[in-house]
Amino acid sequence: MARILAVDDEESILDIIRIGLGKEGHQVSTVSDPRKVDMLHLDYFDLVLLDIMMPGMDGFELVRRLREATGVPIIFLTARTDQADVVRGLGLGADDYLTKPFHLDELRARVDAHLRREGRARSQVLTLGEFRFDMSAKELTCGDRAMNLTPTEYAICEFLAVNRGHVYSKEQIHREVSGLDPRGEAAAVATHIGNIRAKFQEVGMAPIHTRWGVGYLWV
Repeated sequence: MARILAVDDEESILDIIRIGLGKEGHQVSTVSDPRKVDMLHLDYFDLVLLDIMMPGMDGFELVRRLREATGVPIIFLTARTDQADVVRGLGLGADDYLTKPFHLDELRARVDAHLRREGRARSQVLTLGEFRFDMSAKELTCGDRAMNLTPTEYAICEFLAVNRGHVYSKEQIHREVSGLDPRGEAAAVATHIGNIRAKFQEVGMAPIHTRWGVGYLWV
């Protein structure tokens, strides 16, 4: 499994990428506004998929910024086939490009090829204030204290922390964490979050907030 960041202003494209690569076991995080890409925690990801034509900040500028922060493979997804654009993108640090519309089989093949080529163990650590996620060991610490979380509790925390600031319903959390049909079991998420909050309270922290009638978010 790889952790993949997809940046595209077309939500339909992001849905295709998330579902298509998710079936291969990859964890896909999506961003529709390139200005909202978190440059401080790019080491979390193994590969980036990036559109060129986006409002606010185009893919050329974003890949330049990405290359200042990470060395992971970057694949352009673009409707622009002009050779000068391709050369410019590769010159700025992209590793490959795929022309829209693309077939999922080709996307999967390109992604797998770059992940195999990368072929190196990378430290997967996410630090948010006092919290430190060791995503290889699946451990969470707060300051010097290890949080005694169950695997499911850890998975919920990691998902919300990686997507911090975004609100997710119980159904969405259950689907993203377990990969199962959420019907009939999503209510258990509220119980897990209650247990997580009790453990966070022991260290005087409360990073998971509730948006009543909507869901939960890490702030």
